[in-house]
Amino acid sequence: MGSKLKNFGLIGLGVIAGIAGSMQFEANAQKSTANLPVDELRQLADVFGLIKSDYVEPVEDKKLLTEAISGMVASLDPHSAYLDKKAFKELREGTQGRFVGLGIEVGMEDGYVKVISPIEDSPAYKAGLKAGDLITRLDSTPVKGMTLDEAVKRMRGEPNTKITLTVARKEEDKPLIFTIVRQEIRVQSVKAKMVEPGYAWLRVSQFQEPTVDDLAKKLTALYSQEPNIKGIVLDLRNDPGGVLPGAIGVSAAFLPKDVPVVSTNGQLPDSKATFYARREFYTSSRAATSDPLAKLPEAVKKVPMVVLVNTGSASASEIVAGALQDYKRATIMGSQTFGKGSVQTIRQLTADTAVKLTTARYYTPNGRSIQAKGIVPDLMVDETAEGDGLNGLRLREADLQKHLSNDKDKDEVKGKVDELEEEQRLAALEKKRKPLEFGSKDDFQLAQALNHLKGLPVQLSKSKVVESKKETTINDEDKDKKHNDKK
Repeated sequence: MGSKLKNFGLIGLGVIAGIAGSMQFEANAQKSTANLPVDELRQLADVFGLIKSDYVEPVEDKKLLTEAISGMVASLDPHSAYLDKKAFKELREGTQGRFVGLGIEVGMEDGYVKVISPIEDSPAYKAGLKAGDLITRLDSTPVKGMTLDEAVKRMRGEPNTKITLTVARKEEDKPLIFTIVRQEIRVQSVKAKMVEPGYAWLRVSQFQEPTVDDLAKKLTALYSQEPNIKGIVLDLRNDPGGVLPGAIGVSAAFLPKDVPVVSTNGQLPDSKATFYARREFYTSSRAATSDPLAKLPEAVKKVPMVVLVNTGSASASEIVAGALQDYKRATIMGSQTFGKGSVQTIRQLTADTAVKLTTARYYTPNGRSIQAKGIVPDLMVDETAEGDGLNGLRLREADLQKHLSNDKDKDEVKGKVDELEEEQRLAALEKKRKPLEFGSKDDFQLAQALNHLKGLPVQLSKSKVVESKKETTINDEDKDKKHNDKK
């Protein structure tokens, strides 16, 4: 599913297999002490020999063994994966918030790549690309017919390599040509602004290693600009997750010190753990000993909050939403989240390869399992005034083949689709839909969040209203039946 859960992507980010997990990194793979199944391994060796001797054309040993490893890990669940050199490199870059590319946020419109926003001081920004530009060609290749993912991959590349973009701009009669040199881009995962006097909007697009520092800087700047903030909207929509310390730190910024934020449980002893709102749980060993949240204004802990989520909110974003909901620190608004409540630990095999392995499930402070269920908002609000748009068509963790079950939900539905099928389906839908810019004046859910903070009426989901009416009718009928029985 990966980047398809976003309305737009970052050039240079690339695709990380599966929903970005709340990941933990281990330097080396653990040595297994389990007894090896000799008969099955002999059968594997026999198949290997048959392919080498009988297949229609020669196959390299390395390819066969790599594919065997990949298939073995991928058979477990949608988020476990073997990471080859390229995939491992992209994963590390993604969690660090550094990528090689052009530095533009993009979406799809009418089959073309639309520039949502150039990142300040990036190669694209310096070249003169503007929000609203439509990219029609990448070098000599037409964009029409490409998926957003395909276009993003073409715009990525090695540092100091060139790419030529052909751009259509509304106020220009002729296409514009930009030749841009790819460079390493460092992207802040946190955006912030005052959307109205007294009301702030904070968006976390992905949980990366610098996220907690970025959040602290943004909050400090907001309070310097507006000392008496009346309400904060924390926007986690389409946030696919990321590193666990980022989720703990974002939660800790708004929660009392030392309270439990999330717990995990798995097969290994070290997978049974509780993570608290303390510095040692949200700063890495490489970080300075100072606490990035220590100097935040006291008001941050008490200011009224709304957290916006949708079906694209997964993993680390669900940890934050679940913690703030359990402590009644914020009102959760939007639609039910994706339901990716599992831990992926990176076990490095060689200098360039690793295995991303599901090692535990996540639980909210009140012991709710996030896996295959997600976080249900306090207020169900559609994506637009007319309905839930593309968000209502997205599938969730419980719909994926081989998904890890929720150990506390006996009635869980079985998975139906493959992740690749879901990526292709969403790519087709994205082409037909104008991308929504979160935080803009046209952001319906943000407007409803502000209404809630101001004590004004909120337009709830139409489908939820219908369900509520139906439930009321059934309950009334039951009451009448019981009353007649007593007679």
